[in-house]
Amino acid sequence: MTLNEEQQKFWMGLLLRRAEANGREGEVPVSAVVLDRRGRCVGFGGNTREREQDPLGHAELVAMRQASRLRGDWRFNDCTLLVTLEPCPMCAGALVQARMGHLIYAATDPKRGAMGSTINLAEHCSAHHVMQVTGGVLEEQASAMLATWFRQRRRRPDGSVEARSRTS
Repeated sequence: MTLNEEQQKFWMGLLLRRAEANGREGEVPVSAVVLDRRGRCVGFGGNTREREQDPLGHAELVAMRQASRLRGDWRFNDCTLLVTLEPCPMCAGALVQARMGHLIYAATDPKRGAMGSTINLAEHCSAHHVMQVTGGVLEEQASAMLATWFRQRRRRPDGSVEARSRTS
């Protein structure tokens, strides 16, 4: 299924609003949706790592898990996944393994992004599947939301900003 630019912005706008709500709940504000070939939502997810204490609680994985249960199939050749942040290596690997047809993301992740920023698992020689990848849909809004969320998380009660070590 191919989404036109208007449809991509519509879905990404919904995801950004949901991600912002997820951020208010203490999770990193990322959300994802899986659309089937007819454009219907078959899986939705937001980060759940903190709430569920689950290292696999990334929005993409939550959405794909829900979609695979609903569809009764783990193969997503004819589906599209939209997500507000470029997938990390774990999620990018899962997208390749699940044979996702199309990935659309908003903000790039220059530190951990695995669909072109630090590495590109979609084009790696080990990838047995060709996935269409579109990045940068509503990127400015997504990047600003994430930057604001992380800046607020680093603030101390006295209003100063916590120093972060390079190892954390």
